[in-house]
Amino acid sequence: MPRLNVTHLLFSREFVDRTLVCRRNAQTVSNGGMATNTPTDTPFSGVVTNDQGDILKRFPEGSYVTGSIMVHSRFPLTAGSDGIDADLVQWKGDWYTVFNISDWTTYGAGFTAALCTPVKLSGG
Repeated sequence: MPRLNVTHLLFSREFVDRTLVCRRNAQTVSNGGMATNTPTDTPFSGVVTNDQGDILKRFPEGSYVTGSIMVHSRFPLTAGSDGIDADLVQWKGDWYTVFNISDWTTYGAGFTAALCTPVKLSGG
């Protein structure tokens, strides 16, 4: 098990981004089976790094650019569960959907790494 505690590093002002926002959608389902989201925006801080970079995907119908970012934080992001849709993270004015959470608590109490893909895809 790693013995490195990166808590001090991840909260140093050289790395931490204090402008992040988490939009969590609580979902309720009507008797007719239609889901309704109730969003709650919560500011949080973390370190954002590039994951895959920009990836051009080409198809006969057209192309688009996608990619992903990784968010390291103590804020408990979720990729979805019963009654909660996957979190959205706002970074630099763009929204990203959390699709994978990794437990990094061996590197400091409560840290997770969240992989996020852009909500808005760019045309290629």
